[in-house]
Amino acid sequence: GPAAERILKAAKLLFAGSGFENTSTISIARTAQTSESQLIKHFGSKEGLLEAIFEDGWNHIAQAFGTLEYIPAPSSKLQALVGLILSKLEEDEQLKQLFLLEGRRIRKEGHMVLMTKGFLGLVNTADRLLKEMRDLGQLRSDLHIEGIRSALIGMMEGLLRDRMLTGRIPYSSSYNAEDIRKLFLHVLHSFSSSPELSGHAKPA
Repeated sequence: GPAAERILKAAKLLFAGSGFENTSTISIARTAQTSESQLIKHFGSKEGLLEAIFEDGWNHIAQAFGTLEYIPAPSSKLQALVGLILSKLEEDEQLKQLFLLEGRRIRKEGHMVLMTKGFLGLVNTADRLLKEMRDLGQLRSDLHIEGIRSALIGMMEGLLRDRMLTGRIPYSSSYNAEDIRKLFLHVLHSFSSSPELSGHAKPA
């Protein structure tokens, strides 16, 4: 309903501006022009709100990726997935900030809020595409697929986080989104069994 929408919007704004820990449910309710009891009714807690923000963000990306089914090669699909995530995070500064600064932090409940269904859906898609690449002989068989996936995700997060923190911390990361895409491609090539991802496995 409209109240839930307003609460979600207010939480996203305040979490991104002041940080998750420093934002109270009272201030979120006040910003959303509603009561704290409405917030609890819709989302249960502050953690529930952060989870809803991530779920919403990742679901949008997953839905958009569903429209790229026409891309035949798994390596091209993986590049398209990365391109899509990058462009969506560029469009949504608040989501990007929350993902990079709050996403992986383990909360007092001891679970990672970031691991929402939407995010896991994207991870499963990446794993599926990497497996298809391996089945086609395009990916080195001596490396663990989930390890490759985690290495790629970790690199992307690190690059985006450093770039976002430039200006707030005393070291410079002045590369842009296009540079990040190039770096991703370059590292993906290093995992491939043939340097050009041409679909031919190296002769044994």
